[in-house]
Amino acid sequence: MTDDARSYGDGVAVVTVTYSPGALLDTFLDSLRGATARTDVPVVLADNGSVDGVPERAARERDHVTFLPIGENVGYGAAANRGVASLPDGYGWVVVANPDLEWGAGSLDTLLDAGRRHPRAGSLGPLIREPSGEVYPSAREVPSLTAGAAHAVLAPVWPGNPWTAAYRRSREDLTERAAGWLSGSCLLLRRTAFDSVDGFDPRYFMYFEDVDLGMRLGLAGWRNVYVPGADVVHVGGASTGKPEVSARMLAEHHRSAYRYLADRHRGPVHAPLRAALRAGLAVRSGLLRRTG
Repeated sequence: MTDDARSYGDGVAVVTVTYSPGALLDTFLDSLRGATARTDVPVVLADNGSVDGVPERAARERDHVTFLPIGENVGYGAAANRGVASLPDGYGWVVVANPDLEWGAGSLDTLLDAGRRHPRAGSLGPLIREPSGEVYPSAREVPSLTAGAAHAVLAPVWPGNPWTAAYRRSREDLTERAAGWLSGSCLLLRRTAFDSVDGFDPRYFMYFEDVDLGMRLGLAGWRNVYVPGADVVHVGGASTGKPEVSARMLAEHHRSAYRYLADRHRGPVHAPLRAALRAGLAVRSGLLRRTG
């Protein structure tokens, strides 16, 4: 953290990245009203090329919603960065969230209260539930090479392996605590912290941009704080469940996993390791394609 950080106000805004989100965007926007007592929370729809007309309609019909066309699908992190950059300086808190969330009552205010209690918190994340009510493991440790590779390769064939179990421990640990990283599906970000690490790394089209952000915030002296007193439901599948994008999702997941681990093991001395990682992820991809 630097002394010359840009000064922001205490306003809170929401940025959601849209890609033909369908009817779930209305659920997101309607439930947001009950998530905070504030009546002045703007929502920016950073749009990656929707063709269903839903984001444009939402902006026309809702005074607090702005449609920000990107013009093409630049990926989640890059679009979120543009949405944050579009906000005036009065907004020192920014939520970056998927448009297929349903906010729990008072959940945003609970996150904001936690941010005030934790002045070194750069990001804060709620408890995230699946539609079934099951808790999603959204507050995890930064993966080491061994743990990350073992989880990535073994999880499809041995879901109960110890590396995956440790990686997902937040399914049981529902205490307010620091985490290595928090799920990017719903993050409250202190804008000065987000600035200090230059936001999301745009090289990650999707997946691992949240892991990378959490790690870089930690290295910059900020904390990632899990706040299970705030509760949201990730309905899921609004865009990523479409058959035409599922194959690309799998490819991008493995590409991002490789990038994250390879970035941390650079140089000629680690070339054999990077080759092994690439081969292991190719095996994982093949297994998932056969069982999918």
